[in-house]
Amino acid sequence: MDISIVIGQMCVMLILILIGYTLFHKNKLSSVSSGHISGLVVNICNPATILCSAFDKKDVVPAGHMLYALLVTLGLYALLLLAGALLPKAMRIPKNDRYIYHFLTVYGNVGFLGIPLVSAVLGPDALVYVSINCVVFNLLFYTTGVAIIQKKAGKKAQPGIGHALSKICNVGTVSSLLTILLYLVDFRLPIIVSDTIAYAGRATTFLSMVVLGVSVAQIPTRQIFCHKQDYLFVLLRMILIPVCLILLLKPVITSPLLLGTSALLLAVPCGNLPLMCSREHGLHTDTLARLIVLTTLLSVVTIPVTVFFL
Repeated sequence: MDISIVIGQMCVMLILILIGYTLFHKNKLSSVSSGHISGLVVNICNPATILCSAFDKKDVVPAGHMLYALLVTLGLYALLLLAGALLPKAMRIPKNDRYIYHFLTVYGNVGFLGIPLVSAVLGPDALVYVSINCVVFNLLFYTTGVAIIQKKAGKKAQPGIGHALSKICNVGTVSSLLTILLYLVDFRLPIIVSDTIAYAGRATTFLSMVVLGVSVAQIPTRQIFCHKQDYLFVLLRMILIPVCLILLLKPVITSPLLLGTSALLLAVPCGNLPLMCSREHGLHTDTLARLIVLTTLLSVVTIPVTVFFL
C-alpha cells in the first residue's frame, strides 16, 4: 500500500470534515439537518457504495476465498473483544466506565469512514471484504453489544430470536450480504439499476465527512483536547493495537487486498453506533462523544502511521 496515497486521502477527508465544521458555524447546517443527512448516508449512500463494488468485479470470487476472509474477520473481532476487556483495566478506568472503553476499542467507524477510505485507497474490489466486516460487526453489536448497554441501563434484554433478528436485519447487513452474493455468482443488474446505485454511492464520501464535521463542531474544542488520559487511549487504540494485529496478520494473509482492507478497518477511529444506542437507553455519553470526535480528528495522523507497518 502506497503510504502517500493514504496520507493524501486522509488530507482530503480532513478538508471535507472542515467543510462540515464551517457550514455548521455559518448556520448553513444544523444538528437536525445533519441527522437527516446521516440517515441518508446510512440507509442509501453507504449500501450503494458497497453494492457498486460488485457491479465492477472482473470475475466470480470463489466461496472458499470468501470463507477464508470471513474467518480472518472473525479472528480479528475475537482479538478486539479481548483487547476491549484488557485495555480499560490496563488504563485503570473506573469499573463503572469500562464498558465505554470496551465499545470504543471493539467497534470502529467501518461504515462512515471505513467504506469511503477503503474505496479511495484500495479501489472497489476491496469493498467485498468491507461487506464481510460489516456483517460481522452488525451481528456482534446487535447481540453482545446491545446486551451490555441494556444491562448497564438496568433494562432486561428483549426476549426471543425475533427481536434480535429485527435489529440485525438492517439495511447495512442486507446490502452487505447481497454484495457478497453478487460476488459469488455471475449476475448482472440492468444498466438503469446499476447506474442509479452508482450515482447514489458517489455521494458517500462527501456527505459522510460533512456529517462528521458537524459532529466535531457541536463539541467545544477545549472539551475535546483537555483530557490527558484520552491521549493514552488514542495511542493504545489507534496505533498500538492495530499495529500489533497487522504484524500478526502479515505472515498469515496471502492476499494483499485482504491484508490492506483489514489494516485500514483496524485503523479507523471509534464508531458512533455505540454512542447512538447508549443515548437511546438514557446512558451518560459525554466520554463516548468526546473520544469519538478526538479519534476521528487524530486519525488523519494515526491511520498513515498504522498502515506504514504493512
